[in-house]
Amino acid sequence: MNAPEHLAQGRDTTPLGLPRIDGDRLWQRLMALAAIGATPRGGVCRLALTEEDRQGRERFSAWARELGCSVRVDALGNLFARRAGTDPGRLAVATGSHIDTQPTGGRFDGNYGVLAGLEVLATLNDQGIRTQAPLEVCVWTNEEGSRFVPVMMGSGVYAGAFPLAHALAARDTEGISVADALQRIGQAGETPAALAEGAPRFDAYFEAHIEQGPVLEDAGRVIGAVTGALGQRWYDVTVQGMEAHAGPTPMGLRRDALLPATQLMQQVQAIAMAEQPHARGTVGMVQVHPNSRNVIPGKVRFSVDFRHADAGGLARMDAALHAAVSALVEQARGRIEVQVQPVVDFVPQPFDASLLESIRLAARRNGHDALDIVSGAGHDAVYVARTAPTAMIFVPCKDGISHNEIEDASPEHLAAGAQVLLEAMLERAGLAEA
Repeated sequence: MNAPEHLAQGRDTTPLGLPRIDGDRLWQRLMALAAIGATPRGGVCRLALTEEDRQGRERFSAWARELGCSVRVDALGNLFARRAGTDPGRLAVATGSHIDTQPTGGRFDGNYGVLAGLEVLATLNDQGIRTQAPLEVCVWTNEEGSRFVPVMMGSGVYAGAFPLAHALAARDTEGISVADALQRIGQAGETPAALAEGAPRFDAYFEAHIEQGPVLEDAGRVIGAVTGALGQRWYDVTVQGMEAHAGPTPMGLRRDALLPATQLMQQVQAIAMAEQPHARGTVGMVQVHPNSRNVIPGKVRFSVDFRHADAGGLARMDAALHAAVSALVEQARGRIEVQVQPVVDFVPQPFDASLLESIRLAARRNGHDALDIVSGAGHDAVYVARTAPTAMIFVPCKDGISHNEIEDASPEHLAAGAQVLLEAMLERAGLAEA
């Protein structure tokens, strides 16, 4: 697929004299990166710290060096391409995302944020524009969490959410550790990975991303000004009954674990619906034991994923889940036991008001009415926001589909988001005097 012809005109300026990004170049780089780990259905499988990830990292680093950037690699393999500013005392204005994918991932999730940042630097080079503050493009390690846990690993270590040693010790399903995988692909850098241990601080951080949901497309908007990310609480719920023969055991004497488990799953939906519009409740994993068609289930284990825009809402959802469990156990009169194990607790993360206003203004200058939107997914920006002013720019993805090989986005929309990114970064970094 080729970008529309009007995007290929590139390397010009907006009516206000601001540099205009080259949408065709951005698209071609996205397609070149997507070819590394390409799947037969048009997606990408480039898991963190694999051979494909090494190739993707080397492609990014080569592009960055061609633009005159220095590239550093930290102890967790996070990559930073730096374009020098005229004021060496200024902190960098940064942007970026990740290039690791899901096993059946798409061409734009994460990759767009990285290459939109690279396009910003390329456009400034085209126009001979210098900034006062240096600019950096970040490639964060293992954002997806498909191969190693925890998710958003590189940005999490940077922000101090968990120690570097914890991340390096994480192992995949084959027993390979992050430390070993970094060594195998030559991406174990020597610079500090954590801010607390000497990693450079940013003046500000922007992240461009496809929305991964249907809101922008449904509203007919091209730019989303992401005001923050939903907080998350995840749980593993285990309902314990007793398996028994499905034929001889009367209905009233059963200790069926599946029936009350399904009642709790319905409560997850009801709890989220009571906290609209910015609450989510999902049961995504269910395991039934012994999972035999003529045996009454004796144990059911399932996941609960709660998300909300504010901490109070998450607390109410947590209380409602525990109240539903207590009521169910009391009603069962000893026939079942229920355990609720918390596994994830992310507080809601608001983004910086001044950076958001820069995004809205840049969108308006380019003929777009930005929609304020909350991110329901986790992103590296969520962790970076703990360390520096941060904001995100969303553009639509087709049918709201992501984490899927059919993930798609319009070249025009991708170019529009990159243009907004460029203008917001320029406003923050400042133009150097001619």
